[in-house]
Amino acid sequence: MIIRTFPLRRHEDERGWFAELIRASALPKPIKQANLSRSKRGVIRGLHYHERGQDDLFVCLEGMVRVVVLDRGSGEVFTEDIGDDNPVAIYVPGVYAHGYEALTDCLFMYLVTEEYDAAHPDEHGVPWDDERVRQLWSTSSPILSARDLSS
Repeated sequence: MIIRTFPLRRHEDERGWFAELIRASALPKPIKQANLSRSKRGVIRGLHYHERGQDDLFVCLEGMVRVVVLDRGSGEVFTEDIGDDNPVAIYVPGVYAHGYEALTDCLFMYLVTEEYDAAHPDEHGVPWDDERVRQLWSTSSPILSARDLSS
C-alpha cells in the first residue's frame, strides 16, 4: 500500500500560526478540486473508493480525525489520527477504500485530483464496519449518512 504523509510545520508567533498545506510539485497528480466538510464528533464518512483514478489529499484543519485506508485486494490497512495534535496531510490513491472518523468536532479538507461529476459519480462503498477495519474506529455506534449506512 502506498500512502504518503506530509508533516505540516507550523510557524507560530504572537498572532497565531501559519502552515503550508502542500506544494503541488510534491504530489503525483495535480489537484483539480478542493472540498471542505464539518463533522460532529462520532461521525464516520466512508469508506469509499474510486475506480477512475481520483486520489485525495486529506487535511484536518480543526479538531482531530482518524483516517482509515483499506487495500481491498490485500486487506492491508493504514490508519493515522491527524489534526490539532498531529498536523499531517495524507495523500491516498483513490483505488484504496478510505474514510475518516471525527474524533472531535472537526473541519476537514480534502483536495482531489478529479472534479466531482454528480451525473456519473465515481464512488463505490465498503461498509464502515467491514471486518478488516471495524476494530480501527474508536466508536462502534457512529453517526452515519444514509449512503454510508447502506454500503
